[in-house]
Amino acid sequence: TEIYSLHVDCKVTSRFAHTVITSKIVNRANESREATFEVELPKTAFITNFSMSIDGKVYPGIIKEKASAQKEYDTAVSHGQSAGLVKMTGRKLEQFHVSVSMAAASKVTFELMYEELLKRQLGKFELLIKVRPKQLVKHFQIDVHIFEPQGIRFLETDSTFMTNELTEALRKVQNETKAHILFKPTVDQQKINPELDETLLNGDFIVHYDVKRGATAGDIQIVNGYFVHYFAPHEMPVFPKNVIFVIDRSGSMAGRKIEQTRDALLKILQDLRPEDHFSFITFNSKIAEWKKSLLQATAKNVASAAEFVQTLSASGGTDISRALLTAVSVLDKAERLPERSVSMIILLTDGQPTSGESNVEVIQENIQKAVNGKYALFCLGFGFDVSYKFLEKMALSNGGIARRIYENAEAALQLQGFYQEVATPILMKIEMQYPENAIEGLTKNNFKLFFEGSEIIVSGKIGNELDLLPVEIKAQAHVSDLTLKEEANVKEKEQVFQNQSYIFGNFIERLWAYLTIQQLLEKSISVQEEDQKTLEARALELSLRYSFVTPLTSMVVTKPAGQQRMELANKPTEAG
Repeated sequence: TEIYSLHVDCKVTSRFAHTVITSKIVNRANESREATFEVELPKTAFITNFSMSIDGKVYPGIIKEKASAQKEYDTAVSHGQSAGLVKMTGRKLEQFHVSVSMAAASKVTFELMYEELLKRQLGKFELLIKVRPKQLVKHFQIDVHIFEPQGIRFLETDSTFMTNELTEALRKVQNETKAHILFKPTVDQQKINPELDETLLNGDFIVHYDVKRGATAGDIQIVNGYFVHYFAPHEMPVFPKNVIFVIDRSGSMAGRKIEQTRDALLKILQDLRPEDHFSFITFNSKIAEWKKSLLQATAKNVASAAEFVQTLSASGGTDISRALLTAVSVLDKAERLPERSVSMIILLTDGQPTSGESNVEVIQENIQKAVNGKYALFCLGFGFDVSYKFLEKMALSNGGIARRIYENAEAALQLQGFYQEVATPILMKIEMQYPENAIEGLTKNNFKLFFEGSEIIVSGKIGNELDLLPVEIKAQAHVSDLTLKEEANVKEKEQVFQNQSYIFGNFIERLWAYLTIQQLLEKSISVQEEDQKTLEARALELSLRYSFVTPLTSMVVTKPAGQQRMELANKPTEAG
């Protein structure tokens, strides 16, 4: 079978990306063949639609509640389990894979649609498109339209497979608020060399950009009664950090992992600011404190820490509980720390708690009691032997986040990259306030910490009678407490999007739904079971109403008669 057309169309409107991948396949043989549609999409995206059109007949995917989809599948397919259409592939992507049998001389069109809210990290947004057609494609194109009413501050494209020839197939046009990127290589440009029918197109196509920020109280955008408020202050004084690195040195860390950890920690030490305080706790079945208290990050102390890091070696068990409790007590006892400073614990582990307390529920409870909201706990799980669920619950219950570090050549860079994200706290206790009785379905609006380079996003539905939307932001900055006020004129704000032809009209409403579902799912990780059910029920209702494949829904894909009739597309999660 031949893919004669492959189009990736992506429209980004105010950080909200809507992507459609269309693949057209023809069977030029005189017997039936298998047609395969295999694409990768970001883990952060939700699939919203899929269809197969076979000789003019459309077979749509239907999104249903997960259990009822599974039941329907079990009834239809009495024998054998399908692996499902979606699986994780690496750190940022998941793969959607479906095959269908094609009659001789017939055509199939596959279409997959997904949406995501681009998250600002280290000062930029990233739109990631994975390109891997595995054959030369007559009509191949990637078409990206970006509209950012705040204005585009910079924009760059990057790719892992570009050659000089391919660069000629790339066009970029941009003005103040819009950018259009078109990548349309001919068959000849796609070839590795003129003699062979092998394609160069294999890898990532990435767009990085950031927006201009004028208003101090952030930027408000409104469409069809829904608002989104973006807040990303910059050039503010940085809070000193008090950070304890809790490093797993159990036997399974031996070899490459401990080497990469050493490399990353040496770089991180160089990034500490002179006013920061820090210490190390390393653990296997025993706990070792580098120093009994936190030290200031003077050149001398950093040099001495670097010597210590170079001696890290790995053997023995994993007592996560005692290691973390020790870290909390070091922070509790710390004296002479800067008055306004941010305290955090960064745990790096590659395994389950095997020594000391090994019941994860008990550990979670004890750590939460000990931390008591005073410090932020970040949990990094190295590889796939960790209980990610346990680490995620612990981090989210204590004002931090969890991240999986993938075991590959880039592991040290992943560790460093994570540190950079949390290295510059510039605000604490941020409250985003809106008129109480005039907003429905407000998303999370208070935040413990804000790090330079990221962005706070709040969304909700505005009551009908509101002409002006007043907002007030309260936060603690390093020097003093902060109050910022802003007023948005609802009609004027609605006008901004009115004449934009390529924007789907309810994008802020869909953005609101996407953000709400994400937050409900995240919140359900760290609450009691009965609350979990309530949060999940609400997230399910929104997933179905806005047709998103989330961890609570499945897409049922039905094929023509005489084939494995039905398959399911589920959303994989990092916790499995």
